[in-house]
This record gives sequence, C-alpha cells and structure tokens, in this order.
Amino acid sequence: MDEQAEKSSPENDDSKLENGEKKNEDLTFDPEIFSCMLQPSPADSDSDPNYIGIRRLLLYRKAQSGVLRRKDWRCNGKGYVAFRNYINRPRNWDGLQTPSYPSTPGQSERWIPSTSPISHLFEVDSWGTSRDLQSGNRQFSFHTSASSNASDTELPHRKGEPAYSFVGMHCIFDQCKAMVTVIKFGHMSSDLLAYGASDGSLTVCTVSTSPAVLKQLTGHTKDVTDFDFSTNNQYITSSSIDKTVRVWDISKGLCMRVIYGVSPELCIRFHPVNNNFLSVGNANKEIMVFNFSTGRTISKATFDSEVTAMDQDHTGQLIFCGDAKGYVYTVSMDSRTGALSRSHRNKSSSKQNSPVTTVQYRTFSLLARGPVLLTFSRDGSLSFFSVSLEVQGYLTVRCTLKLAPRLHSIRASFCPLLSLEKGEFIVAGSEDANVYFYDLTRPKHTCVNKLQGHGYPVIGIAWNHGENLLASSDFGGTVIVWKRAKTS
Repeated sequence: MDEQAEKSSPENDDSKLENGEKKNEDLTFDPEIFSCMLQPSPADSDSDPNYIGIRRLLLYRKAQSGVLRRKDWRCNGKGYVAFRNYINRPRNWDGLQTPSYPSTPGQSERWIPSTSPISHLFEVDSWGTSRDLQSGNRQFSFHTSASSNASDTELPHRKGEPAYSFVGMHCIFDQCKAMVTVIKFGHMSSDLLAYGASDGSLTVCTVSTSPAVLKQLTGHTKDVTDFDFSTNNQYITSSSIDKTVRVWDISKGLCMRVIYGVSPELCIRFHPVNNNFLSVGNANKEIMVFNFSTGRTISKATFDSEVTAMDQDHTGQLIFCGDAKGYVYTVSMDSRTGALSRSHRNKSSSKQNSPVTTVQYRTFSLLARGPVLLTFSRDGSLSFFSVSLEVQGYLTVRCTLKLAPRLHSIRASFCPLLSLEKGEFIVAGSEDANVYFYDLTRPKHTCVNKLQGHGYPVIGIAWNHGENLLASSDFGGTVIVWKRAKTS
C-alpha cells in the first residue's frame, strides 16, 4: 500500500507533467528556421538538393543574433523600435495635426489621404522625418530638381514592382573570410563574376548552372578598392590601398604587371574604346592615365581632394569622378592621346563633406531622355544627374534621395530595367544587412522592395548583363547571387 501511495503522490504527478512539458518543448521548432531547412533547390540547378536550404539556415542563424539583441534592448521600459521612433519624431510633434498623404503604387503623382494621420510613425519598420509629414497636392516633375527623404528600414509597398521580384538565391560564395569591398560582373557577361576583398584577394567565379570559383588572384597586401574587366574579359586590372595597380590574366590566374604609386589607389577603369588606357584615381588627389602595355604614365589631372570613385561614358571621351569632399567632376579625355582636362565641378546633394562611394554612368534614361549619372555618398546622399554631352558632360541635378548615413563605403547601382513609364529604380546596400530598391520618381515611400539574407552590412551591388541575376556582397565575406523572377 505504501508503494502504491508513493507512485500516486502529487510530487510524482508534478514531475511527470514537467517531463511532459520538456518533451513538448523539445518537439517545438522555430517555424522560420524550419522553413529555411525546407527551401527547395532551383529547378535548373544540378547541385546538392539540400544546398540552398542549408545555406539559408546558416544565414538566418548568423543574422538572428542581431535581431535578438534588438528585441531584448530596453530604455526606460521601452523597446528598440519605440525609442527609435521617439528620437526621430518631428520637432512639432505635439501640435502636428496634418495628415500624411502616401502615394499609391504605380501612381506616383496621385495622392490619397491615409486613414490614420500619423499612425505610420508607430509602424515597426517604417519611420521618417518631419518632411515625410508635410502635406499638399504636389506634382512631381522629373524635369526639375526634386528631393525626397527615405529610411533604409522603410517598409516596401505590399504591391511590389514586378520587374524587381526575386525567386530566391541562385548561389552563395562564402569562401572569403574578409569584407568583400567591390563586386562586378564581366563586361557584357551574364555568368562571369569577380569580387575583391579587404584581405587583398581577388576571386573570379562563374555563376552558371554549376556555380564555381575559377581563379583566386593573390598579390595585393591590403584592401582591394576597385577593379575592372577589359572589353573581352581576358584581363582584370585592380587597385589597392597598398599603393599598387595590378593587371591580371584571368585564364592563367597570373599577375602580368604591377604599377607602383605613391599613395593608395582608390578607383580604376579600362578605357571603353581603347583598352590600352587605364584611368586610376588615387588618394594623392589625382587621376592618372597609364599605358596598359608598358605601365608608363601618359597624363594626369589634379583635384581638390582624394578621388574615391569614377566611371566613364560609352565613348571614352568623358570621365566622371567623385572625391572625398562630396564633389563630382567631369573630365574630358582624348581617346587617341589619353590627355586629360577638367571641365565641370558639381556638389552632390550631401550638405557635408562626405566621400563619394559610387559614380555610375548610363547611356540612356527614359525619364531624363538622355544619358544620366548616379552618385552615392557615405552620408546616405544619392543624386541623379542628367548629362549634357553637347556641353562636355555638364551635369544637371534631376533628383536627390537622402538615406541613412553609412559607416562603410557602401555602393549603389542603377537597376538595368527601365520599366518604361513606371519609374527610375536604384538598388543599394545598407548597414542593416538588407538590399533595398528605390524608385526615385516617388516623392514619398521610395522603397519598393528589399532582399533579406545577409548577416552583415551589404557593401557591394552588381547586375549581370542578362539582367536576371543580382550579386551582393557583405562585411562578413559572403556573396549572394539573387535570381530575379521571370516577367512576361
């Protein structure tokens, strides 16, 4: 009888319940992690069926620690999002009664009153400055200068742009253990990809149906700041903080030539017509033109500060460059002799002296009805210029966008699809480990889509020639190639 009483005692019942709860807890899975494990492999991939699922799980685990720190953070009893919204509220918050008028997807010039005047400031991932609360029936014209404020954490519209919908990750390269500072696809290529890192390495890959690393180019002793492909994709030329420019033969994986400088080399370009010319911007406030075959200096131009970014027009007669103080220069170049001469100087939308991290030229924009130039500064200032080829590349500001300041030299890029009448789209990395898409024609709610998967700040961005793949690199050394959804 005593043994039976012990078996049926309340203490034993409690222990059974506790054991049962522990078993139930063991059987409980995080639905997000579980969904990552079940991600299928792409239909056109010959790789391991579990590859994509495992990689997404690892990326989720890497990013999860930062998310949990935000959730656990407290200040005066309030969470991270509430405190962030509080410190970013408008100065006249207490007396603010004017409703906000968000634009509707696909109709950037029509305004519909929101149901809640100021409720959007309390949304979890959407917040803005006082300019976002101004009202009025404004008509946005792309032929006059306009500006807009946006946040990297702004929640995209539910109805995304079909041209920039993605089906997932095409492949991932995670061999690099250092920050990937710059990433590019080959000239007129859809599957040749290269990226440079802060450890001085330069990696060449293929992103075809069987992604693989082709060559590992080692020689630089410090950060690779920039590189460029030759027209035939046979050579790569790279610049580095170690004050050298190197020319590589991709097929052999060998360094053909080393050009030594007196200061860190920050940006580099092959001449688009005469590949025998190399234009290099450095920290000595110069752009140097070298002979590709001999390595000798042909000409140089001097500027007011370090030349941090550059690009050339399709004819090779104009060089556009940005410096460490936020200025953008137009430089004329003789395609026959390589002689340089400064033409114009413009100030980017940055109010402070912030380094320009991106200068990108495009031959045509439907909205600008001609060639355009994109610049991006470390303080988050993004500027969109129209280029007058008749006046030696004179720049006219058409649109500006203010994003959150960057701690790293994060880059931005034109989206290659013009999307006809829909807008002018830009893609950029961010400190919060996301890739964001912006429509510059929208005065508000410019963020139209974002890609999540990186666990560190996204540094580099590049589209392939076929416009179906987008590559992004991050501070942790991971490169993700995203596959865009097919559109009719």
